[in-house]
Amino acid sequence: MVSAVTDVEWAAARAVAHGHHDSGDEYCVRPFEHRMLIAVIDGLGHGTAAADVARQGVRLLEQARTSDVVQLVHECHDGLRGSRGLVMSLAMFDGPASTMTWVGVGNVSGTLWRAHSPDRQTLLLRRGLVGDALPRLEVSVVPVSEGDTLVFTTDGVVENIDDRMMQGSSVQIIADRILAHGNKGHDDALALVARYKGGAR
Repeated sequence: MVSAVTDVEWAAARAVAHGHHDSGDEYCVRPFEHRMLIAVIDGLGHGTAAADVARQGVRLLEQARTSDVVQLVHECHDGLRGSRGLVMSLAMFDGPASTMTWVGVGNVSGTLWRAHSPDRQTLLLRRGLVGDALPRLEVSVVPVSEGDTLVFTTDGVVENIDDRMMQGSSVQIIADRILAHGNKGHDDALALVARYKGGAR
């Protein structure tokens, strides 16, 4: 799971809400030229209907030709009009610029953990629903260094992630640990961990 352009190592872990077989929590990871998109989507509600709209959102992201995160959200919004809607957070790693651009609509939490500093940065989320009521988007661009780690979690995961959960070299182990310790148990839950490994090669 390592991109050939912007080097990002990633892994995801998820659980389905009790009593359901389909998850409304999805993710999309895809490369653009010198960039890597990381997105997490949460379809409104539970079950098959939520899973269908979430998968539709993933398809729209996979088919998009732009790497602009604002345009990506708008394309999803237009493509999902008339559906039950979804919330989403997107991050675009840019290798040559050593930056990450991110934006969120709804309540998919995002935190950037610094490799060489105890500081964290949290994604600014705007209330709204992609496909129904899109807010004015607030985009942030932050510098990234090798080893910085992005964590996206849906609302089925507790917001406060303990520092100890981030220990270890394996992003899959970290994602699994966050889900195991943070799953609220009454909703679909997804944790995606993406570690920036360096610029374009």
